[in-house]
Amino acid sequence: MTCAFSPTGQSVACGGLDSLCSVYNLNSPVDKDGNLPVAKTLTGHKGYVSSCQYVPDEDTHLITGSGDHTCVLWDITTGLKTSVFGGEFQSGHVSDVLSVSISGSNSRLFVSGSCDKTARLWDTRAASRSVLTFHGHENDVNAVKFFPDGNRFGTGSDDGTCRLFDIRTGHQLQIYKPQQVDDETPQVKCIAFSFSGRLLFAGYSDGACYVWDTLLAKAVLDLGSLQNSHVNQVSCLGLSADGSALCTGSHDTNLKIWAYGGHRRVV
Repeated sequence: MTCAFSPTGQSVACGGLDSLCSVYNLNSPVDKDGNLPVAKTLTGHKGYVSSCQYVPDEDTHLITGSGDHTCVLWDITTGLKTSVFGGEFQSGHVSDVLSVSISGSNSRLFVSGSCDKTARLWDTRAASRSVLTFHGHENDVNAVKFFPDGNRFGTGSDDGTCRLFDIRTGHQLQIYKPQQVDDETPQVKCIAFSFSGRLLFAGYSDGACYVWDTLLAKAVLDLGSLQNSHVNQVSCLGLSADGSALCTGSHDTNLKIWAYGGHRRVV
């Protein structure tokens, strides 16, 4: 359900329906079948692992979100939990956590999105309760992503909207919603910001991928309207290291790379 490269690119972590987060060392020798062995297995979640992200600038810690309503900060070296955020006796999400995002400017802060229709801001130094809870969505919050400046973050939801929130005030700054052409509202499944933050990319359940102007809350382009676009849900997306290209993944089994000079498809 989720995977993430470490900051140095030397390891990769992944999680899924088995409630485990497995870490692979990309420098390890492969076995006789050509597979990498698992370097470390992080066990402790009581529900599926929906999201994982390495703490910026280090390969030794990562944060996971889970269907057990919690987020966990892990020490990869020992394989043990450092902190648990939420849960039965703590102030946290009351439904499945679907996404997490760590601030690039302050690695002690991260946000989480949940099926309880909220996003929450956490400080890793105080796991007992969330710092702020952000309301506004009318359905599951499938995706959260910090804005490049670390003071804001975006969300994407099954209610068909993306939203921009300020962590300093707790206020909603913008809402991004396509014009509805029929009775069905496509759900937002994934989001990403451009390096400057001026553009917000959002993948939808109907195969659309909108490029939003974050300041004006206007759609600049729908990649789904172009030739050779996705024909099914856009479930994940990400920017290239230099920010010049966007990659989208879909339930139509294709990856597509979109660049300034056009796009090409990678099957």
